[in-house]
Amino acid sequence: MADEQTKASSTLSGVSVIAEDESEAGREKELDPYLVQFDKNDPRNPQNWTRARKWYLTMASGILVLNATFASSSPSGIFTNLVEEFHMSEKVGILTLSLFVAGYCVGPMLWGPLSEQYGRRPIHGFQIGAALAPNTASILVFRFLGGTFAAAPLTNTGALISDIWDAETRGKALAIFTVAPFAGPALGPTVAGFIGGNTSWRYLFWVLTGFTGFCFILIIFTVPETYAPVLLAQKAKEKRKETSDPQYYAPMEKEKWPLSKRIRHVLVRPWVIFFHEPMLISLTFYMSFVYGCLYLLFEAYPIVFTGAHGFNAGLSGLMLLPVPIGGAFAVVLYIYYYNPQYEAESKRLSPKSVPPEFRLSMTFIAGPLFAISFFWFGWTSFPSVSFWVPLMSGLLMGFSIQLIFLGLFNYLVDAYIAVAASALAATTIVRSLFGAAFPLFGGDMYNVLNPRWASTVLGCIAIALVPIPFVLKRYGPLLRRKSKYCPVDEHDSDDESKSTVVAMEKEETS
Repeated sequence: MADEQTKASSTLSGVSVIAEDESEAGREKELDPYLVQFDKNDPRNPQNWTRARKWYLTMASGILVLNATFASSSPSGIFTNLVEEFHMSEKVGILTLSLFVAGYCVGPMLWGPLSEQYGRRPIHGFQIGAALAPNTASILVFRFLGGTFAAAPLTNTGALISDIWDAETRGKALAIFTVAPFAGPALGPTVAGFIGGNTSWRYLFWVLTGFTGFCFILIIFTVPETYAPVLLAQKAKEKRKETSDPQYYAPMEKEKWPLSKRIRHVLVRPWVIFFHEPMLISLTFYMSFVYGCLYLLFEAYPIVFTGAHGFNAGLSGLMLLPVPIGGAFAVVLYIYYYNPQYEAESKRLSPKSVPPEFRLSMTFIAGPLFAISFFWFGWTSFPSVSFWVPLMSGLLMGFSIQLIFLGLFNYLVDAYIAVAASALAATTIVRSLFGAAFPLFGGDMYNVLNPRWASTVLGCIAIALVPIPFVLKRYGPLLRRKSKYCPVDEHDSDDESKSTVVAMEKEETS
């Protein structure tokens, strides 16, 4: 796959990676014989691991993310139990979901930068606290802490995939990996509903604790360190010990950032970029609205399937399963249709890079389908209509959500490759805020307006957002040329693009 695919896929959840080729590393080695680099076919280099091991780590990463997102939505199946035991209001019960997702806003600011300092492995909970919670306040606190720590796999497992895969397969691995963030929220209410209807709600948190414990064991015994700078630092340390020569060093050991500079890089820089880029704001708002709607379903589905059709909490949770199934269909389409198109375009334009706007084609269809899925769900929610009809709208919803995220996310990274870490950090936080806020008003909206008109409101907003990819397709090149942060033009050669990226990376770390 082309160099642009390397750039696009090597950045996820706030971590940006730009690989150096072996010849360049060799030249640096010649200039400084004490600089430690990976040797050719070095078994320490994650890029040289076997495909079987890489696919195992990809699947393991998906399980870690599934654990985090499964825990996020699970309390929606036991709201009734919590309200009865602690005499809390329904709105406070919903906070057990929203505060967990709000923790996603804090986590990326901690775990992403820490992973770049100490590696992916040490950064990979707090579920047991919720299981033992004696009152409302303790449940809410532990849910927020749980979300903060759950953001670690959300932030770093995608970067792990970028560490181990070459450009040839990385796009496919990331596409498969992205099913987990949507499968987890759909499975959570199903399991929680059956637990809440048959035993104590506390067993749900014990299940989450057990799942977290399994993932902890998985990390300890089967997930190695994959971050190249940390691995090189370990190699340099061993080299110094073997030779008794303290002059050997890794590039990472020479990077000493003062605290003020690191704080600015992590907390300030993303928002400076965000508020100076209308294109980034529009992309973020679109993705955040879609993400918020996903979490709003945990309030809307019980109103339709429990209230209108009389299902218990467990069966109502089962109604969400078509959402991740639809997402899986979208991934298959991406792997076997859209990704080959990108590869073909990359070969055709070589040595020039593929314009980021090429990524938007899948959203041209997905955007309207997302709006249609809400009209379908809402206007088939009458008790007199078979539950199968609104149920199947979830297939279209999951399919369109997945394609929207794949298209917009890849476009964002391609367009802002030089400052992708900061751009994605701001996008992740805004998206998490939407995910936390939508459940808080979703139930009231569906009760007051009824499911038909509430879904119509969301569908109309989705229609209003449909033109965003079309506008970017038409005017994106002009906007990027005027932008301070994405100056790489689609007509630049690979060498020109690379020099621009390097220059922007220097600015990003300065």
